[in-house]
Amino acid sequence: MTDPCLLPATELAALFRARSLSPVEALAALETRIARLNPVLNALVARAPEAAAAAQASEARWRAGTPLSALDGVPFSVKDNITVAGLPCAWGSPLYASFVPEVDELPVARLRAAGLVPLGKTNVPEFTLQGYTDNSVHGVTRNPWNTALTPGGSSGGAVAAVAAGLGPLALGTDGGGSIRRPASHAGVVGLKPTPGRIPRCDGLPAILLDCEQIGPIARTAADLVALLHLLTPPDARDPASLALAAFAVPATPPRLRIRYVATYGANPVDPEISASCAAAARALAALGHHVDEAPPPFDQDEVNAIFGAIGQSGLAWLLDSLPGQPSPVAEPLRQMAAAGRALSGAALFGALDALAGYRRRMVQFFETTDLIMTPAAAALPWPAAESHPPEIAGQPVGPRGHAVFTAFANLAGCPGIALPCAPSAAGLPIGFQLVGPRGADGLFCAMAAEWEATHPWAQRWPAL
Repeated sequence: MTDPCLLPATELAALFRARSLSPVEALAALETRIARLNPVLNALVARAPEAAAAAQASEARWRAGTPLSALDGVPFSVKDNITVAGLPCAWGSPLYASFVPEVDELPVARLRAAGLVPLGKTNVPEFTLQGYTDNSVHGVTRNPWNTALTPGGSSGGAVAAVAAGLGPLALGTDGGGSIRRPASHAGVVGLKPTPGRIPRCDGLPAILLDCEQIGPIARTAADLVALLHLLTPPDARDPASLALAAFAVPATPPRLRIRYVATYGANPVDPEISASCAAAARALAALGHHVDEAPPPFDQDEVNAIFGAIGQSGLAWLLDSLPGQPSPVAEPLRQMAAAGRALSGAALFGALDALAGYRRRMVQFFETTDLIMTPAAAALPWPAAESHPPEIAGQPVGPRGHAVFTAFANLAGCPGIALPCAPSAAGLPIGFQLVGPRGADGLFCAMAAEWEATHPWAQRWPAL
């Protein structure tokens, strides 16, 4: 039989159902693989001591024919800014290194109730506010495809774990592209859902307001759908969830009007990424979708200004709420907090008013276009301990130069998905993203399944 560590979640569950494999055996295989690979990758930074007991309980349920869900017994990991009862939640910062929550955040509680087996926590940058994964508490996380390089961030530990076969499923968060960009760097699938699609409560302070969502990371579209079915029922504690239609995935997506945005103004894009994503756009057109290349339907400077004001103010508010008003370790975050403290209430209110106007305009845009397609990231992975690439395509860039394509979806309240496309000449993963109107999460899953059927990626594995 194929190594259980290399099987998607839905295939593991099918073996559990057929009694060809037990959750205990699957966990034992994963434990062996984690012991071998995690010291190199540093993807998992805290282990769940209850995993063995959870696997044993799942095995008993499958033997009795009483599984709690279709994914009962399947292992999953949790990003270290999502609370798991009894496990440290450092948030990548020494300021939270001793924090051990007493309750699960709602998505974690739902997966426990569905019988899934928690593996532990995955690494993040400090306060999940940077596009790589390193911090002074747990150290640097490395990309399974080239361990000298980063898997991106802030869900870098999550995507590294899934890409390396350290568990088929992960929960990440995406506040400005923090699922989609790392997914593209690791060759996996990552969804940033519509606000409210995966209800949240009992978590850390929301320093990015409703721009940040918990989302699934997986190896296949089928795994993504199976996980979403467990995570998406509405909950009154997250009122945004009550306004959405029930999660459903079309059997086949309709032929869609897609605007392909290859570049944002003068921002450079790695030539291999440009070529791979352009080929993906042509492939979508060959499937019958109407794909037109055009500029983005918004002003990038406006998006950057709104996003900056929210992030700066949110970090300053968090730090000022802690005893002694401490500072982050990372110097860029110190500067970010200082900018937030200097921002007036009137300026923040102005940014929030601009955000409301931007969201209205994006709603109007999606009345005539179904989806926006872009590269998920502007740069290939760079050295693991560096916060960002200093240049792209020979042009100098700043700290967010690699991340220009993703934050517009968070600000708009739109869902987005990253899907693998053709890798670089050196074998590094490349991904494109699709962004659509509020509530299009199920449509994205159907698009992911269609794309995977014609351009399969799940059997690509790094040589670890």
